[in-house]
Amino acid sequence: MKVYLILMAVAALVAYLSTPAMRHLAVRVGAVTAVRQRDVHSIPTARLGGIAIFLGILAAVTIASTIPFLGGVFEASYAPWAVVAGAGVVCALGAADDIWDLDWMAKLAGQVLAALVMAWGGVQLVTVPIAGVTIGSSYLSLVATVLVVVIAMNAVNFVDGLDGLAAGMIAIGGFAFLTYTYLLARSATPGDYSSLATLVLAVLVGACLGFLPHNMHPARIFMGDSGSMVLGLVIAGAAIIVTGQIDPEVVSERERIPAFLPIVLPLMVMAVPLIDMGLAIIRRTLRGESPFAPDAHHLHHVLLRAGHSHRWAVGVLYVWTAVLSFGTVSIVFLPAVTAVAFLATGIVVASLITFSPGLRRLFSRTWRKAGRSAAPLRQLTPEGHPRQDADNENEASAPETPATPAEETT
Repeated sequence: MKVYLILMAVAALVAYLSTPAMRHLAVRVGAVTAVRQRDVHSIPTARLGGIAIFLGILAAVTIASTIPFLGGVFEASYAPWAVVAGAGVVCALGAADDIWDLDWMAKLAGQVLAALVMAWGGVQLVTVPIAGVTIGSSYLSLVATVLVVVIAMNAVNFVDGLDGLAAGMIAIGGFAFLTYTYLLARSATPGDYSSLATLVLAVLVGACLGFLPHNMHPARIFMGDSGSMVLGLVIAGAAIIVTGQIDPEVVSERERIPAFLPIVLPLMVMAVPLIDMGLAIIRRTLRGESPFAPDAHHLHHVLLRAGHSHRWAVGVLYVWTAVLSFGTVSIVFLPAVTAVAFLATGIVVASLITFSPGLRRLFSRTWRKAGRSAAPLRQLTPEGHPRQDADNENEASAPETPATPAEETT
């Protein structure tokens, strides 16, 4: 596990250090999200943060290829480089869209191309881990792979509407997924803990964590489509590697890891983005609009209108991602009844936080009171006068104005 944590740190460091450079580049080339009537942000904000995320992934995978512990992963196939190549294609596509605003058909064609690049490199659905079903046709396997990857990319893109939302959700869900793939590798190949899926997830989580400090509210830079599509493709690649290329029936017999987990866990990791995308497509289709037309009815907008502040709306969706993903993974560690009770308790707590803005305000006031008592000097101006933090007061006492997607352009 130490190797994966080191690679995670490498990805985080590269993403963190390269993000300011991407912000400068975005300003130079005009990749800046202007303030429009339908936007959440209040000042023009640079995009292209996704390039920094991709650079973090690329750097970590490059270093991983030189580590003897992971030598078998790179010798077995070109799959690690296929994931990087596919991410590079959608990163370039997203950067072009961030600068020139491509139409949805061009973006969809680019997404299909990136999925094909990854599939041709060996990351392809081959089996379904329920009763050992094998996809008999190479054509159907390719189609299924492309479909899964394109859906994942657009799901992350749809949910990327608040500062820090997409990167944080993928980091949380990705870490839960990483825990499972590491345990699966230990069980499937005792004595050899190298795993392509764990490697991919480690560098993905690291890149998200490195980018988040720049993207938390108020964001200094957005990841843009160059980031949301990279996150969707990479996590889809990890899901395909586990779901379509490992037969957990053998593992189940030895370690009691349920055979359905490789299918259920990726769905739980991506549950919030997939639900948001599904509701958006249904909603827009019923209105006779394009499924890709932006609107103000995403899950995070519903939370804002319910009285949650920007940060708490993001936090609520973080909580749901953690509950669903770690609750599912708990089946590996705990007896079935205990795991179900753990998941049910998490759902109850998440529901209380979601549907009780008053509880949110209580937590917010308690947190700020603790902060003031712990650091009284932070409440003073440089001249020694009491500081009036209007932004914090507004968050503690009043809901934010309903808004519409800041970054969704798909």
